[in-house]
Amino acid sequence: VLVARGWTLFERLADVDYPTLALIRGHCLGGGLELALACRYRIVVDEPGTKLALPEVMLGIVPGWGGMKRLPDRIGPALALDLMLTGKAVDAKKAKRIGLADDCVPPRVMENAARMRVRSGSANPPLPWMARLMNGPLRSKVADKARKQVAGRARREHYPAPYAIIDMWSRFEGNALAVPAGDPASLETIFASPTTRNLLRVYHLQERLKGFGKGVDFAPRHVHVIGAGVMGGDIAAVCAQRGLTVTLQDQTVERIAPAIARAAKLFERRFKGDRRQVRFALDRMIPDPQGHGAVRADVIIEAIFENLEAKRALFSDLERKARPDAILASNTSSLKLEDIAGCLSDPSRLVGIHFFNPVAMMPLVEVVAGEQSDALALQRAAAFVRRIDKLPLPVKSAPGFLVNAVLGPYMLEALRCVEEGIAPEAVDAALVDFGMPMGPIELVDTVGLDIAVAAGKALAGDGAAPPQKLLALVSAGKLGKKTGEGYYRWSDGKPKRGKTSAAPAGLADRILEPLLAATRRCVNEGVVEDADLADAGVIFGTGFAPWSGGPMNYQQTPGNVPADANPAVAGRNPPVIQQDPI
Repeated sequence: VLVARGWTLFERLADVDYPTLALIRGHCLGGGLELALACRYRIVVDEPGTKLALPEVMLGIVPGWGGMKRLPDRIGPALALDLMLTGKAVDAKKAKRIGLADDCVPPRVMENAARMRVRSGSANPPLPWMARLMNGPLRSKVADKARKQVAGRARREHYPAPYAIIDMWSRFEGNALAVPAGDPASLETIFASPTTRNLLRVYHLQERLKGFGKGVDFAPRHVHVIGAGVMGGDIAAVCAQRGLTVTLQDQTVERIAPAIARAAKLFERRFKGDRRQVRFALDRMIPDPQGHGAVRADVIIEAIFENLEAKRALFSDLERKARPDAILASNTSSLKLEDIAGCLSDPSRLVGIHFFNPVAMMPLVEVVAGEQSDALALQRAAAFVRRIDKLPLPVKSAPGFLVNAVLGPYMLEALRCVEEGIAPEAVDAALVDFGMPMGPIELVDTVGLDIAVAAGKALAGDGAAPPQKLLALVSAGKLGKKTGEGYYRWSDGKPKRGKTSAAPAGLADRILEPLLAATRRCVNEGVVEDADLADAGVIFGTGFAPWSGGPMNYQQTPGNVPADANPAVAGRNPPVIQQDPI
């Protein structure tokens, strides 16, 4: 009924014989963009906050109020399908460039520009001839190509919405109401899909994570990062990108220089070559080998090598230098916060702020509470994480916290399968087919085999030695992606795969079950507050198949095997990873 009301209303708006205009400032998403598309004209305000998108596919549903009909007519089917099938947003300048908006104007002239456009009486320019062909005689060809592209990323039974969007556009002119009941693309089928329910669940989980840190009045401006390695340098870069002043400390300027170079590349990508924004971001990232920034910083993040005594000495010195209200945080992935905090006269000041690699890509940050961590300090840490547009997950100080504790067993079981003679390609294909963003063997290669070996006894967990093939590859200097060869050979940043042999029945279930068991253990031991937060952490921290609703939700779904039911893995102690796998 709601879809029918929206469709009818926007059809009436599109058919009026007087000029209508949508003036867009800020987020214009979903039904808001469908309303704008029903207007004759659209003007976007050139501000960073202006974003236009049809993100329904990310919730497992479709744009039902005319977006599937009008967006291809406005910008052509190729661009329109790309936006609808990914849910990605465009900014104001791109909206104007692709024809989604008629004008892109600064805020000070937006109202005058709107008046002038309405009074102009100008007609919308026609689509280029090729786009018109794709919307007409070539529509079925375009749809076939789009289906093949979607099939390469997602199975229809896991993600029916993108296939339904293609079908509705190609067969029913973008009218969701015209699809007969029982058709795989019908609204009844889409809304009844478990995927829709689970993706809506994931959305609400994300909103819950966004709520952490909101209840505290804390607006950090200056971050001091100690350690300019890959992790520390990238933490600094993300903070600078988000508008914070960052001082980056290491022993020498020469050690800081590579981090600045990596940051420059990140800024070029994120600001799409806008030299002014890139320059401003680089200006905010200040090399500080002497550590003077620690005296003024609102947030101090330690990201040095994993050595307890070195960290204790560092924090003992920082406690004397730092402002009394500054956050003291460690990015440790393997050491107990309680052991580090023992050097402080006030151990309650220390919290964990655990990022994942690559920092710029991974949305989740674990906010770690030690036994003595102050509640207000933890809230302020969560507020800082939200300030840099990441998702804070409160966790208790425990080996591996949540994400590493569940990812380690999963990676180990995959390596055991290869040890038994199953091809890496078959292992990865089984898990990608389940819905993981990357297969576990490719993930191990990407992380680095030396890091996997460094996890050693902790990876094995049940007392077994690390897999012999893993040890042999490391001994031969074949460390994975970074050396060009590991379980795969790598070329131009991509693994070269052999022919994928048929995977044994139940392979994905076998490899997933240690992850499921470890997630349950973390919930039972109170590492996270509840099962919902465990699902949120594993989805946003590892990419666990969103269609499933998360590992805890997946285990509770009828028909899925309980995490301890497979004799291949039952009885093993869940291993804990000591090094940061991602």
